[in-house]
Amino acid sequence: MKTKLSIGETMNTAGSTLLERSARVITPALHIYYPITIASAKGIYVRTSSGQTYIDFTSGLAALNLGHNHPRVLEAVRSQLLNFVHTGGIYLNETTVSAAEQLVSITQQGLDMLFYSNSGAEAVEGALKLARYVSGRQGIISFIGAFHGRTFGALSVTSSSALYREKYHPLLPSVYHVPYPYCFRCPFNCRPESCTLSCLTSLKNSFEHLISPGEVAAIIIEPVLGEGGYFPAPNSFLSALRELCTKEGIMLIFDEVQSGMGRTGRWFAAEHHGVAPDILVLAKGIASGFPLSAVVSRSELMRRWPEGAHGTTFGGNPVSCAASIATIEVIREEGLLEKSSLIGTAAIARLGELANAHPLIGSVRGYGYMIGIELVDSLGKPDTEACRKVLDYCLSKGLILISCGVERNIIRFIPPLIATEDEVNLALDILEAGVKTLS
Repeated sequence: MKTKLSIGETMNTAGSTLLERSARVITPALHIYYPITIASAKGIYVRTSSGQTYIDFTSGLAALNLGHNHPRVLEAVRSQLLNFVHTGGIYLNETTVSAAEQLVSITQQGLDMLFYSNSGAEAVEGALKLARYVSGRQGIISFIGAFHGRTFGALSVTSSSALYREKYHPLLPSVYHVPYPYCFRCPFNCRPESCTLSCLTSLKNSFEHLISPGEVAAIIIEPVLGEGGYFPAPNSFLSALRELCTKEGIMLIFDEVQSGMGRTGRWFAAEHHGVAPDILVLAKGIASGFPLSAVVSRSELMRRWPEGAHGTTFGGNPVSCAASIATIEVIREEGLLEKSSLIGTAAIARLGELANAHPLIGSVRGYGYMIGIELVDSLGKPDTEACRKVLDYCLSKGLILISCGVERNIIRFIPPLIATEDEVNLALDILEAGVKTLS
């Protein structure tokens, strides 16, 4: 009798599905959102081994800002592969230096020198090391709900879920967590229209009760909270935070691993606020799916980080750097910042209208192609089950979306920047129908 396969699965000659084979050799610690086996992908679409086609609006966890297999990226990568694929820091190469020049040409003024790594977590580690080394201080302040990665230093400043930290204590010492300015669920029960920046007062109180400001090396924050809820920090908060850090000589680190590289309709989310960090952390969309990340700062700070103070074997890999150059060129030449900003603004407006008609949607927020849609129950509490049902509905109609937030009640709407207005509206049609099935 022929075995019935689940979504997108294939059988090998031994009769095992890919899901079964994976379970035998890959630890369950690695979370896979959907049991979909893809065989090919292009643009916004993925095709499974069984021939099903899906619209992929996860963008590979916001890494594929140009979608799957963009021809310009593939061309650049092929060209580099014909020359060499690795240097290991033994010698210089044109591609890596050119990629660095391209990257600092789009960062905010003054952020003009970088260190390449491979992943977002690795770049966060580098940023924390840089801040401690240059400042001579040890304290780090992070925000409740933040996700900065899962290596030990990055995990120490991550608090989007206690699950990530479970059984790994003790973590990095001298790390303190304060409330993120998550206005929809304000920890101080304030309303946006009457906000008194109690979250900033709470941070200042930590200077009196936990650690003096003269011992704080850095404050690290996501300008748009990522895995913790897809919520942009208010402009007033980021501006005040910048002033505070400048006054106290504290390094301000912006983690734009998820919000950077055009995701919000600007190169970096901080540009919406006119606020610049001392240290910028980048990854994900930087190289269209190839492993690359960067710590970017002012050259006068970077030059105080001497030779041998940090290092990498694979960081700045020339193949990944070739992909990064092509990624930046395509975003520039195809006007993807302007396009995603305009279409994203229209999408947020449409979702706002949907929220007005269906109380299941408690909040819609974001910029460009980084939109959070928070689902709530009749009491305004997080509705995890409803979120799961809407995502399952979307999947059944050929649209892949994922959730975030501590209670997994927030839908991430993160199309590739290449997604057209018609493609975005098609996805919104499916999402809207899914919401209406529960209303």
